[in-house]
Amino acid sequence: MENNTKKITQDAGRKALGEFAPEFAHFNDDILFGENWNDPNLDRKTRCLITVVALMASGVTDSSLMYHLENAKKAGVTKKEIASAVTHVGFYAGWPKAWAVFRMAKEIWTEGDAETERAAHENAMIFPIGAPNDGFKQYFSGRSYLAPISKEQVGIFNVTFEPACRNNWHIHHAEKGGGQILICVAGRGWYQEWGKEAVELRPGDVVNIPAGVKHWHGAAKDSWFSHLAVEVPGEKGSNEWLEPVEEAEYRALP
Repeated sequence: MENNTKKITQDAGRKALGEFAPEFAHFNDDILFGENWNDPNLDRKTRCLITVVALMASGVTDSSLMYHLENAKKAGVTKKEIASAVTHVGFYAGWPKAWAVFRMAKEIWTEGDAETERAAHENAMIFPIGAPNDGFKQYFSGRSYLAPISKEQVGIFNVTFEPACRNNWHIHHAEKGGGQILICVAGRGWYQEWGKEAVELRPGDVVNIPAGVKHWHGAAKDSWFSHLAVEVPGEKGSNEWLEPVEEAEYRALP
């Protein structure tokens, strides 16, 4: 995964043409891949996709396109995203050009989508995914990750769910106060209280969970999902983990 906030530096121009064409090397390294690629008005992933599209439309299918396809993958562009982008542009730039780009893209997006999609998901938020949530894996269907954001005053953790991962039904108990707040930061997920319909969650959504309410939350079938879990202070608080969410009921969700 490539950090979208890390400044890009380039010296390929000076290495290849520093003596033969020093001005061109300067423009390549300092202007094109310096000022232009570090313009904060476009994120790295978007800029990589635009560059691939521009090269494809121009009929450029040499090593420079391969380089930018590799950059796109590092910036979090998934196999599904690059396939959709090339298909879309193929209608405007030409079908043979799309075929040429696909031949190169297949050499780069060779493995399963898991790592690429994880990189894309992490690039979509400002918080880290963190480490595998092994301490609580017995309470989850699927793989989850946990990243502590704050352990002082109020506990705040970024919880990330792989596609189709969700936690068991559970209850936050407290004699006074307590409960939990979920702040959705990336992907698409679900929240459901016992006896109620499931609610779709998107970035920016906030869920207030009072103490004593039986509920579950997790990712949609086809999307990674992350939320901040904020521990609401309470007296004599505890978590009660219950049964897993019924597979048939979960699969019936859109």
